[in-house]
Amino acid sequence: MLNATKSNRLTRWYVGILTAVCLLLMARWLTQAAAKEKPPAGGKWWPSEWGAGDQRGAANRMTPQKVLEATGLIHAGKVYQLGRLYEHGMPLPGKRHFSLTIPGSPTYGPSGKNKTVAFDEIFSGEIGQIGTQLDGLGHFGARIGDEDYFYNGFKRSEFAKPYGFEKLGVENIGVFFTRGLLLDVARLRKVERLQPGYAISPQELQACLEGAGLKIREGDVVLVRTGHGLLWMKDNKTFETGEPGLGVDAAKWLTSQKVTLIGCDNWAIEVVPHEDRELNFPVHEWIITRNGVYNLENLDLEELARDKVTEFAFVFAPLRLKGATGSPGNPIAVR
Repeated sequence: MLNATKSNRLTRWYVGILTAVCLLLMARWLTQAAAKEKPPAGGKWWPSEWGAGDQRGAANRMTPQKVLEATGLIHAGKVYQLGRLYEHGMPLPGKRHFSLTIPGSPTYGPSGKNKTVAFDEIFSGEIGQIGTQLDGLGHFGARIGDEDYFYNGFKRSEFAKPYGFEKLGVENIGVFFTRGLLLDVARLRKVERLQPGYAISPQELQACLEGAGLKIREGDVVLVRTGHGLLWMKDNKTFETGEPGLGVDAAKWLTSQKVTLIGCDNWAIEVVPHEDRELNFPVHEWIITRNGVYNLENLDLEELARDKVTEFAFVFAPLRLKGATGSPGNPIAVR
C-alpha cells in the first residue's frame, strides 16, 4: 500500500514537471513567434493613405493644380540643370560601378551611296543607383521576421523577380512637375560646406524657409544644399566616406509637410555616420518605406545657390524602366 502511494506521488510529480516544461516551451515559442512578426520601432506603416494597392506614394500629391502652380513661377525662362555628368571616375559609394563603351568602328556602315555610319554604346552599371539618382519605392525596405516589407506593406516574396519587380517599379511614378524649393543650409550656417556627420535639424530647415519668406505646401519638392557637392570629382574619397545630411527629426518634419520628393547634393540624403550608430539608413526607411516619399541624390545645386533661387518650377521624368528600383536623369529647375 505504501509502495503504491509512493508510486502515485512520483507519477503526479513527473506529470507536473512535464506539464510545466511543456507550458514553458509553448510560452517561449509564442513569444518568439510574436517577436518574429513584430514590425520595427514605429509600428506598422500600411496601408497607405492612398489605398492598400497604391504603388505611387507621395507622387499622388502632384495634381494638375500643382503643375499650374509651378508654371506660374516661371518668369525669367532660365533653366538650371541639376543632374551630374555620368562619367568614368565619378563617385560611386559602395561597390557599384559605371561603364560606357562604344563598340566597333563604326557600329554600323558605311552604307548606301552616301556611306552613312552610325555608332551605339554599351552601358553597364546599376542604372538607377549611380550618379544623379531617384530612389524608387522598391529601393528600400525593412525585414520583419523572415520577410522584407516595403512601402504600403508589399512583401518582397510576392513581387521581387530577378528581371524586374512586379510592384513598386519606377514606371509607376509618372512625371514630376511641381513647385520646388531650395533650402540652403550651408549658406544659413555661413560655411562653404557642412562637414560629414553634420545632422541637419528641422529648425535649420524652418530658418531657411523664413529667410526666403516661403512656406512648404503639399506636393512640393524640397531640395537641400549642404555644400557637400563641391567635392564631386575633386575629392571623391571625402565625398564617398561620409556626408552631412538630414537627421531623422528633419526627415520626419519634411514628411509631415506632405512633400513629394526630397533632394540633396550628397549621395544618401541623410547624415553619415548616422546619429544612432545602431541604425542603418533610418532616414531612407522613414522617407521611402514608411511614407512613400522619393529621394533624389547627387544633385548639383551650386548654380541655383549662386543665383539665390529659392522657389522654382521643378521638372523630372524618371526613365520608364519597368520593375526598376530607381532612375538616372537630369532634373531641371526653371524660373
